[in-house]
This record gives sequence, C-alpha cells and structure tokens, in this order.
Amino acid sequence: MAAKEYYQILGLDKDVSLEDIKKAYRRLALKYHPDKNPGSSDAEESFKEINEAYAVLSDPEKKAHYDRYGAAHFHQHYTHEDIFRGFDVGDLFREMGFGGGYHHHGNFRFNVGRYSGDDIKMEFTVTFRDAYTGGERWVAFDRNGEHEEIMVNIPAGINTGARLRIPGKGGEGNRGGEPGDLILMIQVAGDPLFNREGDDIVVEKQVRFTEAALGTSLDVVTLEGTRKIKAPAGIQPGTRIRLKGFGFPHMGQDGRGDFYVRIGVSVPEQLTTAQRALLEDLAEKGL
Repeated sequence: MAAKEYYQILGLDKDVSLEDIKKAYRRLALKYHPDKNPGSSDAEESFKEINEAYAVLSDPEKKAHYDRYGAAHFHQHYTHEDIFRGFDVGDLFREMGFGGGYHHHGNFRFNVGRYSGDDIKMEFTVTFRDAYTGGERWVAFDRNGEHEEIMVNIPAGINTGARLRIPGKGGEGNRGGEPGDLILMIQVAGDPLFNREGDDIVVEKQVRFTEAALGTSLDVVTLEGTRKIKAPAGIQPGTRIRLKGFGFPHMGQDGRGDFYVRIGVSVPEQLTTAQRALLEDLAEKGL
C-alpha cells in the first residue's frame, strides 16, 4: 500500500486544529457517503480514504506519530487494524442523518453488503545482510486454503518490529468486498561478527597491550569490505572508533548510521621467560 498523505486527502494544511479536521471530514463524508452514491465504487473508495485519514488525524497519538515521522514511516508501524482500533463515528453519522451505517473490525467496512477480507499476519525473518542491503525476497504463506509464494521488496535499513503490508494478499472478501492484506512482522536475524544498535553497527576488535600503548593500524571488516583504521597511542579498553556512514541506511530517509570499532586489550595468559623479564623491567620503570 502506498503511503497515504492524510492532510491532502482531507484538503487541509498541516497546521490545522482538531475542529478544522472534523469540519473537513464532515463535509467530505456527506459528499462521498455510499448512501448518497449508490453503486459508485469511486465514491466508496474516496469514503474509505477520508475515514482512514480522519481516524489518524483525530487521534492525538497517531497524529503525533504521523506528523513527526511522515506517511511512509507511519505505515511501517501502524496496520489497518491499528488505525481503526477504537475509531467510532456513529454519533457523527447520526448527526448527518445516516444512522450509523458502518462496521469496523480492523478494516473499515460499510453497511452496503460488502465485507473486506481479513488481514493475514505472519512473522518473517530477514538476514542481517538483507536488512542492510534491501532487495527482493520470496515469501511463502497459506492463503484461502492454498499455498502461495510471492516476491516482496525488503527496504534497506529495515529493523525488527517493522511491518510490511502487501495489499490484496489476505483473506477473501465477502459479497464482492476487497480482499484483506498480508502483513509481514519483521524479525532481523543476528550476525556472528556484527552487532546492530539502531542504525549503527558495532564490532569488537582486540589489540595487544603494546599496540594499545604505542598505537597501531587495524584492518576492519565492514559490510562494505575491509577498511584500515588507526588506533592512537594510549587508547583505552572500551574506546569506540567511528567510521562515519558505514552503518545501516535510515529506512525511508536519507543518510546512514555509523560503524563503530570497540577496542579491547588482550592480556596474554602465558609469558615466555624473555617476555616476563621485559615486563618486570617495565614494571620497575613505572609502567
């Protein structure tokens, strides 16, 4: 489903009051209500869109998320069910002379004999590297008693908790109603080398005590290939060296996270006689 611009649907600017939003909704609901446009699929589609826009913009929490992050990000986190949960315009409809005339159970439905199909929700695991690069992946699922496989576009930068909606791949509608959607609840798998912190990537790199004290150059494997970094003399355990812009893409936005190399200092468990003598000499010199 394409990201919907709710202010545009209601013909409003962003800096409007709740009362302005309500007035715009009433005006458009009167115009496109199915009872006033019997048999018009275009009017019914417009009516669905203005109800969805009003369901979001009349709810302070949903509106705040939409205003802050934008349409694309909003639809990654709110399903159709989430949008209409708790949404009730029965009183408004009665004021307009329509007597309610609607039902909603996750999908907005109309009392005109059609019922939308249910959404199908399933967990979908994406590899660490696929989440980094994005791309098309096959998804297998059961729908209406049959096994299906479809190609789905995975956005670069996707993270655990995101939801991808594939329109029309849910349960069948009733009496000519539209089918529901397939909703993929994303889990991003871990990686043995890399750790993810938001859109940043962190790796651990061990150096010897002498390298930490004197400084050294290190070859670091990133998801864009090997990069050389410098660890300055006197670097302390736990210090993070940043490679700017080598992290995950910000999904749906410009820019990327960063790549951090967290330095650890390895201490030998055993020493040769010569090494012990040298260290004892250094200790006597105050090191």
